[in-house]
Amino acid sequence: MTAEELKEKIKVVVRQVYGKPKGAISNYGETASDELTKFPELKDILVKLMTADFKVFVDSIDWVAPKPTTFRINLKNGQTFYLIYTTKSWIAQIEGKKYYLLNINELQNGTNAISRILRYGTKEEATETKTETTTTATEKTTETPPAGEETAAA
Repeated sequence: MTAEELKEKIKVVVRQVYGKPKGAISNYGETASDELTKFPELKDILVKLMTADFKVFVDSIDWVAPKPTTFRINLKNGQTFYLIYTTKSWIAQIEGKKYYLLNINELQNGTNAISRILRYGTKEEATETKTETTTTATEKTTETPPAGEETAAA
């Protein structure tokens, strides 16, 4: 084997190892977002709180503060909650209440709180209902009296 052949083989191996595109498939089988690849602990805590299928319910994840590291979890129904990383554990802030996820009972209470906000429904359902009620109310108020009644009132 010559030096040139060895260099070519090394180049091929380096391309195979380091040539993975950004957003590659993660351990759980879905396409990874930036926050989940930068912070693997975040994925672990989301799996603990919401199971491995959390991507079905999570719309996006925003990194909102560097210290303490804070993430806003935006759910598909328009609700949000926060996950705060500390040196010992994570803190979940859901509907204004803090759950220290180091304790098992707090972890369970946080899971129940997330389940509760997931039951609120979607934004689309609320918008459709408002539109229907506004339309029916407008139709009722814009009814015109018959022509004979207008002349009698004048």
